[in-house]
Amino acid sequence: MPAKRSQPSGKPSVAVAVPCHNEAAAIAKVVADFRKALPRATVYVFDNASTDSSVALARKAGAQVHAVNALGKGNVLRAIFDELKEDVIILVDGDDTYPAEEAQALLAPILDGTADMVVGHRLEGASDANMKRLNQFGNRLIVAYINRLFGTQYADVLSGYRAFNRRFVESVPVLTSGFEVETEITLQALAEGLRVVEVPISYRSRPADSNSKLRPFADGYRIVLTAAILLRDHRPLRLFGGIAVFFWLLALAAGVLRLLSIFGQGSLPDSILGGVVLLGVPSGLIALGIGLSLNAINTRFQEIKTFLRRSQ
Repeated sequence: MPAKRSQPSGKPSVAVAVPCHNEAAAIAKVVADFRKALPRATVYVFDNASTDSSVALARKAGAQVHAVNALGKGNVLRAIFDELKEDVIILVDGDDTYPAEEAQALLAPILDGTADMVVGHRLEGASDANMKRLNQFGNRLIVAYINRLFGTQYADVLSGYRAFNRRFVESVPVLTSGFEVETEITLQALAEGLRVVEVPISYRSRPADSNSKLRPFADGYRIVLTAAILLRDHRPLRLFGGIAVFFWLLALAAGVLRLLSIFGQGSLPDSILGGVVLLGVPSGLIALGIGLSLNAINTRFQEIKTFLRRSQ
């Protein structure tokens, strides 16, 4: 494994990693802004199969360019985590929507040891002028959905402006390939017991000739699905316990309606109501059993990971 890069002063080394796919309208400014804001940091552009002049412009602006041929932001982030060895990595989109001068606000909790990942949350500063109303609604809906599923209080799980320390990079796997990766790493951090801090940041409009790569409905579906899969993987009892409760409530409602039908107040056939009761009760028990089994496996797996981490 390549050795970590350290600064001569002994201060933590910092990398700025910029995912880029056809961002010729903004990439040179992003590189220049971060080189000015963080003169000791190295700026890397991870080019994701761009077909415009992004690569040439990034190099001309002073960035080191890495090629990632597999399309998707998750594939890019995986390459960033694999290739960069600095003590701190700042991740920022290449569309110039995140101000470089606020990078220090993201670095501070990492450098003072109070966070493993810092997320710049944009939604308080978002407006119709810099973010489409549909995207604002979708972001807030997804945040509410995830907070409900996991019992968290995140403000922005989809932000593309983040900072990570080495512990985070070495602990969190990146398994998804697309824009759902921000949701994945946020929830993986929760599962690993890593410290996540959110700091408010400004958010601005893209350049006029720059286009978003986000597909609101398709990518929104993938984000929701990713959250459900991670709930199954890391909180199985919560998921399958909820399914069990659903089946039992359904069976209870059918049982009540059947009792009412005895007194001539029901409208559904007894055979249907009886079938729902007979199906709902055992289905709930099966779901609860699956949840308990997976939870036991997950707990043991976490114990093994803890012992391995301590032994290292």
